[in-house]
Amino acid sequence: MRWLERPAFLLILAMSMVSPAPAVERGSAPLPARPELPATAFPNAFHQPDEGLYTGGQPSAAQVQQAASAGIATVIDLRQPDEDRGFDEATTAADLGLNYVRIPVAGAAGLTAANAQALQAALTQSNGPVLLHCASGNRVGALLALLKHQQGASTEDALQFGRSAGMTSLETQTRALLEQDAAR
Repeated sequence: MRWLERPAFLLILAMSMVSPAPAVERGSAPLPARPELPATAFPNAFHQPDEGLYTGGQPSAAQVQQAASAGIATVIDLRQPDEDRGFDEATTAADLGLNYVRIPVAGAAGLTAANAQALQAALTQSNGPVLLHCASGNRVGALLALLKHQQGASTEDALQFGRSAGMTSLETQTRALLEQDAAR
């Protein structure tokens, strides 16, 4: 049975939910299209800023299992290696047959073109819906805003996309980075 045909039994998702990649030039391909999960897959929990892309804060082991049951194919973790996840997320994901990618982003200092390019590569290489997370969703939204801007979106459109993915307190720093880039 294809993953789209499986019912998504997600009771509650309580939270909003590596290596450098080759350079991605301005105007490169947009975020890749992904099959849509049913709207009931992540009720009131994760953001869905784009088709097949679910973003937010740190999931629990049960939430990773629920995400796999709902059809998520790849988990991309933006947390630093020393940040406590409460469980071995990489092993849990692997045991569930999920692709697990770690791109360590250290707060505002981690908002770099290289990390945005690594994220683009991970999204491009995923085969199906993606769960992209950090601790709260803030770094996720900020890095996605950088990626959208690299792809040619205006500063305001990139920031709006970042907010829709969970960016909050990093908006000021992200705006400054986007405006610096636009001035070049």
